[in-house]
Amino acid sequence: MAPKVRFANRHFHLPQSKPVRLGIGILLVACGLLGFLPVLGFWMIPLGLLVLSVDVPAVRRGRRKLTVWWHRDRKANSREGEGARVGKSHEKLG
Repeated sequence: MAPKVRFANRHFHLPQSKPVRLGIGILLVACGLLGFLPVLGFWMIPLGLLVLSVDVPAVRRGRRKLTVWWHRDRKANSREGEGARVGKSHEKLG
């Protein structure tokens, strides 16, 4: 079974060969560092790190921490938004 990564609620298939995945990830990060050039872009760095996170435990831990932080922050912000709306509706009634 080919490894997959999930991003923005979509699944992307990666090559089965570990050396090919590592090569693609390193190449994307290296080219992303040259993002100031016209053809390349800084968007390649996070994409390369996403590909590397399949095989490199340190990068995987960083991706997991970022994912957990992102979802906790979004959940906290949605709770704050609901409380603010409820509070404002009570002020209008009284």
